[in-house]
Amino acid sequence: MNTSLIKNKKVAIIGGGPVGLTTARILQINGAEVTVYERDLNAQARTSGGTLDIHADSGQKAIKKADLMDAFYQYARPTGEKMADMHGNITSEEMPTEENGYQRPEIDRNDLRKIMLENLEENTVVWDSQLTDIQKIDEQYYLEFKNGNKTIADFVIVANGGRSNARKFVTDKEPQLSGTYIIQGEIENPDRDYPEFKPKYGDGNVMAMGEKKMFYTHTLRDGSVHFGVSFKADENWVLNNEIDFEDNAAVIAFLLKKFENWNEDYKKFFVASTDFTGLPLRLFSLEETWKKHSNITLVGDAAHVMPPFAGEGVNMGLMDAYQLTENLTNGQFETLQDAIDDYEQKMFGYALEAQRTTYQMEELLHSDVTTEKILNSRGGV
Repeated sequence: MNTSLIKNKKVAIIGGGPVGLTTARILQINGAEVTVYERDLNAQARTSGGTLDIHADSGQKAIKKADLMDAFYQYARPTGEKMADMHGNITSEEMPTEENGYQRPEIDRNDLRKIMLENLEENTVVWDSQLTDIQKIDEQYYLEFKNGNKTIADFVIVANGGRSNARKFVTDKEPQLSGTYIIQGEIENPDRDYPEFKPKYGDGNVMAMGEKKMFYTHTLRDGSVHFGVSFKADENWVLNNEIDFEDNAAVIAFLLKKFENWNEDYKKFFVASTDFTGLPLRLFSLEETWKKHSNITLVGDAAHVMPPFAGEGVNMGLMDAYQLTENLTNGQFETLQDAIDDYEQKMFGYALEAQRTTYQMEELLHSDVTTEKILNSRGGV
């Protein structure tokens, strides 16, 4: 491959999530000098959250380009999904088949991160590096971190999430609240703490809707269960809710009240949870174009954060990694900026479509529509 666009250039990737690490891996195997700056203290920091479904026609393209499909298959697993109503009745289910099992397999967030970290060159990731300032002087970027370290880069790839503080060179816009709030919890040992759950609902994913609220579960590789509830919440509620997520009893009391009309199956999750987090969901819309910029671009949530209801967020981020690195290494562009401009044009197309689909699904899932209509909108479970 022609790597002249990144040859002898110092590339800084801000953020060591799946998208940043995948981008680094692809560039590295194509000869680039890449450093990833990650705010986590070390590689052992646990990434919270449920599993990720990685789509064959988007996210998996980046993993294949990173030459890591064999490692991916070691951890990814075909996963079924059951739909239920608020009364605990299973209304439909779809199990993976031999033909489609790896079209959208699930993988734990920590496993995907592990794969990428184990296949980067030593010291590629600089840990405990929370970006505090970024300045452009001539054609270089000067980066400062909370730990006091400083560095210079010729090309910056911003991959540090929806609340990125490095977006200013690309756009003045900021993410907006989507109008939905998620509370997440985890049961480390469901066989012990909620033994009735898996015999009824299985080891796959579960989703239930009712009263304009949603409940979902993801079963992780170690058998633990991550769950979440979502409901509509305006900005005033988000800014003024008094839930103390350090106080499990207070969160449980809130959830039991919020879901008081729901079946006991769901309430048992709240009581058995060992940890809670609250997340006001945000959208960084691509409906407006970015301002003129050079030698810097955005990928992943930094570019197009969206709620998780269509399963597109991480897949669009991995598509960013695929498309950007393809442009940088395929020899078809005369300058680095030409490659960046073309990547951003393509990204605006596929990511904006995903945002619009996500918005529609977000509204459907928190409405009074039937399960059948939800399934039809998703093209199946």
